[in-house]
Amino acid sequence: MQTISVSDAVSQALAEEMRRDPSVLMFGEGVATKRGDLLTEFGPQRVRNTPLAEGIIAGTAAGAAAMGLRPVIDLLFAPFLTLAMDGIMNSAGKLRYLSGGQFEFPMVVMTMTGAGWAVGAQHNHNLEAMFVHAPGLKVVMPSSAADFKGLLKSAIRDNNPVLFFMDLALANTPGPMPGPVPEGEHVVPLGQAAVLKAGHDVTLVSYAKTVGSCLQAAEQLAAQGVEAEVIDLRTLKPLDEATILRSVRKTGRLVVVHEAAAPCGVGAEVAAIVSEKAFSALKAPIRRVTGPDAPAAASWVLEQAGVPQAEAVIKSALGLMNEAEALVV
Repeated sequence: MQTISVSDAVSQALAEEMRRDPSVLMFGEGVATKRGDLLTEFGPQRVRNTPLAEGIIAGTAAGAAAMGLRPVIDLLFAPFLTLAMDGIMNSAGKLRYLSGGQFEFPMVVMTMTGAGWAVGAQHNHNLEAMFVHAPGLKVVMPSSAADFKGLLKSAIRDNNPVLFFMDLALANTPGPMPGPVPEGEHVVPLGQAAVLKAGHDVTLVSYAKTVGSCLQAAEQLAAQGVEAEVIDLRTLKPLDEATILRSVRKTGRLVVVHEAAAPCGVGAEVAAIVSEKAFSALKAPIRRVTGPDAPAAASWVLEQAGVPQAEAVIKSALGLMNEAEALVV
């Protein structure tokens, strides 16, 4: 076992999968420059820089995947995905279906997202829900180094296109739930959420950096006699409905937390699922704690103000503990 950063966990996963499977290759913006160790070990045929042309990168990856390779591409920042929509959504996401299963598209699209580096709105925008909405795609957004490693290995082995989001603020940390990262073979299945803390009073559902806000909130709530259950979704599509519903049926209360804006976000989908399938178990309305529906600020202070903090989660959870109060809010 080892305690390493998220970035190191990603590097390990890439190297291990490239050793295991010669069809795995990596290209994208600055890939060979940033990952010199991979370039040295696997050579320029499998690790290469590309022009800053996201649409071409994604289209090339879709073509390579259709021909039997397993490309991993790095498009740097999440807003740049908007320049690659055709290759990702319209080609890789749909052509397996349109071909009647004659072609597979085992490609991974890596990108960084969220507050943490004060890089401004054109480099910081949480777009994960946009890709959850697109048929044929899978979406992964882990919070811990161990999950980054295990989920990236699963994503590379999957025969469908996978969007793999790295929260900027987590890159150089072990994540909000520090712990050992297994060396060698460590695979985490896509579509399985993790219950990080058991509780019976309120369910806190989150992913990426705001998992840390939920864990902090749960610790402080416990001091006030409220036991919160914390769920890290890890994979946003396919979504682990069973784990969410099991928890809400136990606690009767739900707070969904994420940095992305509220409209049509992952929190809205979770709330809808619970409302449709576990409404009778609810003791209070579902609440969402999200970032603002506004472009991200380049100021560090303003950027951090847009990230849901533990205090906001605690306020929502305590509000739900009093059904009468919650119903009139």
